[in-house]
Amino acid sequence: MSETLDEKITQNLRFEIEHCGKKKSDIARGIGVDPSTVSQYLSGRAQPTLANFSKLCSFIGCSADDILEVKKG
Repeated sequence: MSETLDEKITQNLRFEIEHCGKKKSDIARGIGVDPSTVSQYLSGRAQPTLANFSKLCSFIGCSADDILEVKKG
C-alpha cells in the first residue's frame, strides 16, 4: 500500500525536526505554538497551518520543497 500525501509530509517533517539539532520545546517557542502541537506534527495527528509551516521550515533550516517533495525541472 502506498503512502498518502499527508503521511509522506508527516514522515518528511518528522525527519527534518528530528535531525535539526533543536529540542521540540525550542521549536515550539520559536514558531509560537505549544510543545504538544509540535508533538502532534511529529505523530501525524495534526498538520501545521501554512503560516506555521513557513515559520517551522525557517526555524529548523529546511526547505519546504524537501518536506513537500516538490520536484524541480
